[in-house]
Amino acid sequence: MNVPGNLKYTKDHEWLKAEGDEAVVGISDYAQHELGDIVFIEVETVGEILQKGESFGTIEAVKTVSDMYMPVSGEILAFNDALIAKPETLNQDPYEAGWVIRIKINNPDEIGKLLSAADYSTLIGG
Repeated sequence: MNVPGNLKYTKDHEWLKAEGDEAVVGISDYAQHELGDIVFIEVETVGEILQKGESFGTIEAVKTVSDMYMPVSGEILAFNDALIAKPETLNQDPYEAGWVIRIKINNPDEIGKLLSAADYSTLIGG
């Protein structure tokens, strides 16, 4: 499994890349692998302020539907609209083209509570 060292991770398999007071959020390579072929993604929370751990959207794969959870509290600024037409991008490139949302971070201290790449690798048995 690919676990980039420059990202932070959650136990629910989301990743976060902080960029100042904003961040990009997506699902990990492990998550996309476990889900299988992703066929649909829905995020209807753009413009909303959500707390850490709240669901910001859903991913539908051939066999299951899963919620995606906020790694930190913040306002959802944008959704990667390219995923509507090509949800399989999440399978092919989960860390770059397959980013899911951009957020404005409300509490930067929460970032320090996320898993490092090493800790996340241990969690997934890597």
